[in-house]
Amino acid sequence: MTTRTDDAAPARPVSLGGPLIRFRVAAYATGVALLGLVVEMLLQYVFRVELPQFVKMIPMVHGGLYLVYLLLAVDLAIKARWSMKGTLLVLIAGCIPFFSFVMERKVTHKVQAGAKL
Repeated sequence: MTTRTDDAAPARPVSLGGPLIRFRVAAYATGVALLGLVVEMLLQYVFRVELPQFVKMIPMVHGGLYLVYLLLAVDLAIKARWSMKGTLLVLIAGCIPFFSFVMERKVTHKVQAGAKL
């Protein structure tokens, strides 16, 4: 009969499936909301179109989704042990039209390959 002398449990690899899925959903939602915001701003400020009140809610919707995106991106960055530069690039992606879609693909490929960002 053998007894274990060390009290530390063996290290298990961190599963990134859940955080990655949550990040992907947030990236798509933020990207779509940002595109809606761009369209809303163009219509309102460039073309001087009078918009209904519910359309004027798009900036707040994007802001809320972006905050969720930030939290989920930081969560994934910590668990995947990304570099500071890679993390900041992903965080900024939610503010540049179409860039969140590009970064979502890049992040997904890197995480699935086990590579760091």
